[in-house]
Amino acid sequence: MKKLFIFLICVCLASCGSNTSIVSSWRDPNATLAKENFKKVLIVALAKDESTRRATENRIASINPSVLNPSYNYLNQQNLNLTQEEKIKIIQSEGFDGAITMRFIKADKETQYVPGTTSYYSGMHYPGMGYGYAGGWGVGYGAGFGGWYGAYAPAYYSPGYYQENTYYYIETNIFDLKNNKLVWSATTKSLDVSHVDTTIDEIMEACVQQMKADGYIDPKTKSK
Repeated sequence: MKKLFIFLICVCLASCGSNTSIVSSWRDPNATLAKENFKKVLIVALAKDESTRRATENRIASINPSVLNPSYNYLNQQNLNLTQEEKIKIIQSEGFDGAITMRFIKADKETQYVPGTTSYYSGMHYPGMGYGYAGGWGVGYGAGFGGWYGAYAPAYYSPGYYQENTYYYIETNIFDLKNNKLVWSATTKSLDVSHVDTTIDEIMEACVQQMKADGYIDPKTKSK
């Protein structure tokens, strides 16, 4: 299990940006990854459709197939009508000692103001307010301020505007199945979930960083 999180930390360090951030997190004060030392972990994604569930579980399991196992191989349509206790017995009989679960919580729309921007054209060189660029912009030396400003101002400033974004909130949990308890939990929010693999990677990246901040993973853990 330690190799799994070392791999994820490498991904975090290589990442140059993310549409996902942590909203909140919780940790059992007595729990750490080193103490749990999971050997076989079940990945459970509660999704509205089977294809999304399988894509999510497969993406997480691909990080370390020898430890991580998609739940659809054990909890599927064949045992859909079993009781909760019977499903738990299946998991126990398969020797799972840990579980990572993921579920959609809600989607919220937020209106944000995007400030205006000022840009500069690198080819413009002029000695003062009474002079325009002598190149192909239509304003030569000696042009008045009105012509100069009218020709160039639009290229310099883009006005601010409001935009509405939809954020998706996902809950990720880690369970210690040996002791049947939750040991770590976090809620993330993602701006773009159109690409499942990218979103899952970003969620796992954010979670690993938060686990380190919470002390669930040793903050001194190195990627090499």
